[in-house]
Amino acid sequence: MVWKLAGAAAGLVLVLLAINRVPLKYTLRNLTVRWKTTLLTALAFTLVISLLVVMLAFVNGMRRLTEGTGQPGNVLVLADGATDESFSNLSAGDLAEMESLPQIQHDAKTNRPLASRETYLIVTQPLPNAAKGRVQRRFLQVRGIENPAVAVQVHGVELLPGGSWFSEAGVQELAAGTGAPAIQAVLGEGVAHELAGDRSPDERAAARNPDRLEVGDTFRIGQRFWIVTGIMASSGSTFNSELWAKQSLIGPIFGKSNFTTLLLRTASPETARNLKNYLTNDYKKVAVNAQVERDYYASLSETNQQFTWAIGFVTVVMAIGGVFGVMNTMFAAISQRLKDIGVLRLLGYARWQILISFLLESLVIALVGGLLGCLLGSLSDGWTASSIVSGSSGGGKLVVMELSVDVWVWAVGIFLTLLMGGVGGLVPALSAMMKRPLEALR
Repeated sequence: MVWKLAGAAAGLVLVLLAINRVPLKYTLRNLTVRWKTTLLTALAFTLVISLLVVMLAFVNGMRRLTEGTGQPGNVLVLADGATDESFSNLSAGDLAEMESLPQIQHDAKTNRPLASRETYLIVTQPLPNAAKGRVQRRFLQVRGIENPAVAVQVHGVELLPGGSWFSEAGVQELAAGTGAPAIQAVLGEGVAHELAGDRSPDERAAARNPDRLEVGDTFRIGQRFWIVTGIMASSGSTFNSELWAKQSLIGPIFGKSNFTTLLLRTASPETARNLKNYLTNDYKKVAVNAQVERDYYASLSETNQQFTWAIGFVTVVMAIGGVFGVMNTMFAAISQRLKDIGVLRLLGYARWQILISFLLESLVIALVGGLLGCLLGSLSDGWTASSIVSGSSGGGKLVVMELSVDVWVWAVGIFLTLLMGGVGGLVPALSAMMKRPLEALR
């Protein structure tokens, strides 16, 4: 729809250029003669559109994050009534029955069902070097994995070069005198960047990578040290903001020994949908809430919708300001060129040709400013930001995402630019069209 609207607006501009009879050189010359006014108006468009592009890039990044997480052939099983992993509670006995269902794929080497038992937790972490009056803690997403070899195949995640999954024990001895062994952890790229920001200036200066934790680096959660064994190549998914460790360790530490999630791998999206319907409606052993994994993460868009509505409201306000800015500029141009209008009319140019000339002048100002705004706003592509994703039933998750500027964002920016330029220039153009030749020459 956005592309259709942008294409229609661009097509209308091309039609106006095709039927225009007043020399385009005359229109462009008037813009350069009044270059100060033209520049200020174009800069206003640049500011409005660049802010719009950055805000849309944020929403676009949130959408890609939620819609791009999960495998279409996976079924995510939660406890009955649970709408989010953090609210779920499943016992090991209930899971064994579901793992034996014929729709579940098996590992080619071990013949083990590709079913990952997991415990998902939101953990509060005090910030070690937080300044007074600033945020003092963060909420980390921690996922306890029973068997990383199975989880890798089910989730379809990979580690960056140089990393490894945590060991069977899930812990690692540090230097003498450091207390209990450190818990081994695999981090998403986003949370690895976040945790790196906790280091003091001296620690950052001594670190191999001051901007991200690397394999072998340590950090603290609660009373325990944690050590990084690997970094997931997880950019563009919510796993980018998760910390994975041995389930049998982190469950008791954070007071949740049972599992929250069972993730089942099937052969195809159609099989996943059928299994989801069977587990939710016809499975008799235990009542569960089963969802296709990708649908589950895509449903975490309540916050995204709120941002979209807020951005829409701000856009309308800024657009109204842009329209009045163009309108003021064009009315000033008409008052300075009344005699020009009279001459054009006496030379035989029709009223509608005068209308098109002034309308094109308005659109040129808007388009130049809008294109500059799109280019300036596109610099935000790839920036990282922290936000909350949540569904309508709660269960918010702190995520680290990347702002994304794509052709859709550009289409919205160009359409809004042409809309503001057209609406803002129409009333002054109609005013110019109605001037009578003799009155204009007085």
